[in-house]
Amino acid sequence: MDNQIKKNNVIDEPRNEHDISNEHAIRLEKIKTMRAQGLEPWPAGKEVTATCKDVIDEFDHQAEKKQYAIAGRILAFREHGKTAFANIQDQTGRLQIYLRQDELGAETFEQLKHLVDIGDIIWVSGVSFRTKMGEITLKASSYALLSKCLHPLPEKFHGLADIETIYRQRYLDLISNQESKSRFIARSKVIRTLRNLFDTNGYLEVETPMLHPIPGGAAAKPFTTHHNALDTTLYLRIAPELYLKRLVVGGLERVYEINRNFRNEGISTRHNPEFTMVEFYTAYKDYHYAMDFTEQLIRAAAMESNGKLQLPFGDREIDFQSPFLRLSMRDAVKQYGNISDADLSDAQIDATLKKHGIVLPVPVQHASWGQKLYGLFETLVESKLIQPTFIIQFPIEVSPLSKRDETDKNMAARFELFIGGMEISNGFNELNDPFDQADRFKQQVESREAGDAEAHHYDADYVHALEYGLPPTAGVGIGIDRLVMLLTNTTSIKDVILFPTLKQRHE
Repeated sequence: MDNQIKKNNVIDEPRNEHDISNEHAIRLEKIKTMRAQGLEPWPAGKEVTATCKDVIDEFDHQAEKKQYAIAGRILAFREHGKTAFANIQDQTGRLQIYLRQDELGAETFEQLKHLVDIGDIIWVSGVSFRTKMGEITLKASSYALLSKCLHPLPEKFHGLADIETIYRQRYLDLISNQESKSRFIARSKVIRTLRNLFDTNGYLEVETPMLHPIPGGAAAKPFTTHHNALDTTLYLRIAPELYLKRLVVGGLERVYEINRNFRNEGISTRHNPEFTMVEFYTAYKDYHYAMDFTEQLIRAAAMESNGKLQLPFGDREIDFQSPFLRLSMRDAVKQYGNISDADLSDAQIDATLKKHGIVLPVPVQHASWGQKLYGLFETLVESKLIQPTFIIQFPIEVSPLSKRDETDKNMAARFELFIGGMEISNGFNELNDPFDQADRFKQQVESREAGDAEAHHYDADYVHALEYGLPPTAGVGIGIDRLVMLLTNTTSIKDVILFPTLKQRHE
């Protein structure tokens, strides 16, 4: 009760959108009544030996009646004279409870009828049986209140409808919306599946710093903070990449990290400033292997979370079973943008950009052909890549940490995976030439000076690490939040992040 202020034995609660008439005041009066009777509204816990699901699953397999002790939140309560039925919910599901006055005792049963409300968390001990209606039910031999709920729950037929409240009070969403709870359970399954596949393929899970002296590893604006004792500026990490590759230099040849990244950018249905990614690095492999393994990871996550590989996403169905398409960026621009080779020529590409109203991060006169191609791709192609598609052959200018393609030095040995019109993964052969990396960092500094606020800083310590020898390595990042969106048919990233970043509300 940290946010409650006791005044003359009355609890002064913060405003709650779900107060219905004077229901809150009525429940506060019940608290006073309980305490006057020597009953504690928030007592110490009691041992729980089973879940709602256990009671249901074990019903047909019992040789003799088994005594259960379960706990859950009351979602419904129906009184019938000297008997009552309640529906309670725990993490595993819901179960009907049958309570009788002659089992509980007259005084206890009266307390149950008059002092317990929907939303309260109770403990019940008893044996299971099947009602005449065929519903598996727990017949209570004893019960106890574990935690009093002071506010009515969202209306049971329509659930929690206010979007602001869903995100700000996720606990109410989880209580009242089984679909939302299932979505977050699926998220957990996705992460567990990825972790299991990494572990069985010889990858070592590691943790790297969240506070960086130099922001790096991705093109993004960082959050800035200050360390008082060291009197130095630090940055919340935008990616763990440069630290993970330092570990590969040190001999950890297969590493991965599942953790948070922070980017000081806008909020939308596909962007949250704080988000979860997995990055993994594999020595002595190239980006073709990385594409194959990424495809394996995503297909396994789809199957584990849904039990099938053809899944709805909006008004489309995404096929995770067929081999993922692989397409060069240039061919993708031609195919999805309806643009010809002539339109992409040095002489015409500026006119093509202008025709489509595309503004680049740097003035067009300072942009290379590769940056212009990338601008066309971002605007004209990304949203149209619905089925799983690997885009390869990225311009080297927009790939500052990637090794050059052996067949075309102007292109990076890199891929991005798009599904449902969203970028899901990015991977490439890691640049391990310290001189080339130093030159690329210098080019990024020039881009920053020309106005690109997302360009990389020069990281001298990382270049120094490369001088000790980074083996040929493929690295990949996968956005967990967007992947879960795809696998749960969710169109807003806020619906797959338990506590998304929100604009501060002023009362």
